[in-house]
Formats: sequence, C-alpha cells, structure tokens
Amino acid sequence: MAASSSSSSSSLLKIGIIGFGPFAQFLVKTMIKQGHEIRATSRSDYSDICTQLGISFYRDMTGFLESKNDVIVVCTSILSFSQVMNSLPLNCLELPTLFVDVLSVKEHPRDVMLKVVPGESDVVCTHPMFGPESGKDGWKDLSLMYEKVRVTDEATCSSFLHIFASEGCKMLEMTCREHDYLAARTQFVTHAIGRILAEMGIEPTPLDTKGFQKLVQVKESTSRDSFDLFSGLFIHNRFAQEQLRIVEHAFGTVKQQLVKKMNEETEDNPNQCTSDK
Repeated sequence: MAASSSSSSSSLLKIGIIGFGPFAQFLVKTMIKQGHEIRATSRSDYSDICTQLGISFYRDMTGFLESKNDVIVVCTSILSFSQVMNSLPLNCLELPTLFVDVLSVKEHPRDVMLKVVPGESDVVCTHPMFGPESGKDGWKDLSLMYEKVRVTDEATCSSFLHIFASEGCKMLEMTCREHDYLAARTQFVTHAIGRILAEMGIEPTPLDTKGFQKLVQVKESTSRDSFDLFSGLFIHNRFAQEQLRIVEHAFGTVKQQLVKKMNEETEDNPNQCTSDK
C-alpha cells in the first residue's frame, strides 16, 4: 500500500451520478462547491432535490448517458451494482468516459466494470472512508482509497481525484484486493460486532464504563446502516467470510478458556456453588 496524492492542478468536470441517495447527495455538494457541472439519474425521483441543488435530473438513462459526461460515478448499493451496470445502454456513451464506483467493497465492482464498461472508457475504483456524518464538517484528514484500474486519460482521472485531495483527504492508492483484505478485518468486523450487540439488545445503563459506552456507540453507528450494506460487505468481499469464521472461532476459544477456569476453581473449591455450564 502506498499513500499518494493527485496532481495539484485540475480542470472542471462534467460529472454524472447514477444513484442519487443520501451518500451521492453528500458527495455532490462538495463537487458543486468546487464548480463541477453535475447531472444525476436514479431509480427514485430526486428531481426536486436536484432542482434545489441547481443540477439536472434525468429520468431517462439514455438521455443521461448521451449528456457528454467526463466522469460517471456509480453510487448504487453493493447488492444492486451488478444489475445496474449490466442494464446500462452503454452504446449511448459519448466516449471516452471515466467510470468510478464508491462502494465499500472493491474487487466486485472492479470485475463488473471491467466486464461491462467499453474498452475505450477508463475505470477507477474508489472508497471514500467517510460519509455524511463523519464528513459533515469537511473532508480534511479523511481517507480516500483508490485504484487506477484502467486509465488512459490521466488528466481526467487526476482532475477527479483532485476533488478529494483539494479538500484535504488522505489519498491512499492500493489494489482492490488489498483494500478488501484490510476492510474485512476492520469495517466488516466492526459491523459484525455492532450487529451482534444489537441482537443482544444492549442499551446504556447507570453503571456504564467508558468501554461499554464505546460498545453502545458501535452498535448505534452500525445499526444506522442498512442490513443490505452489511450483507453486501459479507457477500461481495471474499475475505469477510473468513473473518466471520475467525470471529466465531475466537468466541469459542474465549468460552473454552472461561469454562476451563471455572472448572479449575470448582476443583479447588468443591463446596463453591457454580452456575450450570
């Protein structure tokens, strides 16, 4: 893994957004502030929000693809990404176009885009490691992972990455495989623990320690994300499946250690009452 930053120079871009949910709206506000021309399309009707933002909303995908975008950013969910990409009438493209994804998994969108996107168009995989909550006060020192999967137009790619670099993001260039391996051990494990805590129904109490308060925060932050996101992190990151087995094994190991200690205490103190094993 290598830390890197895009060129200090950039040009204004025509950026098309596919999927205009909360995360896309969050990203677009900064792009608009920087002067880029934005147009959006989505399964749901976001025309009112786009009007408020001063950007164009396309209900027709053909018209959207014909609108001469320099960059198309795909902001769909992990689970719907393949279906959306395979449904695009890409013969309508004004080539060449840079395709960018922003998913929390990387090998999956890379493989889909390399299969679907015409060879004349470029492909860059990114993962902004922040969102509307963590980035509400700016993007300075927040991380953007990216891989230039297939890039011939370095100027357009550099201008797109400059959107993040100019806001003070930490630019992390690494392979999609490297990202997924690390993300499985960090992001997925965090979400898994948070979901387990939610299933346990943990809530704040008058006796909370600082450590427990942090556990409640993990539960609450992960529970705010959809189960589709969580399942997408599992289904489309091959390393996450191994991490889940490691979590299960670790729980079993800790349980065995506790039972062993309890048995040792019982042998040393035969008259001591113990709970059922």
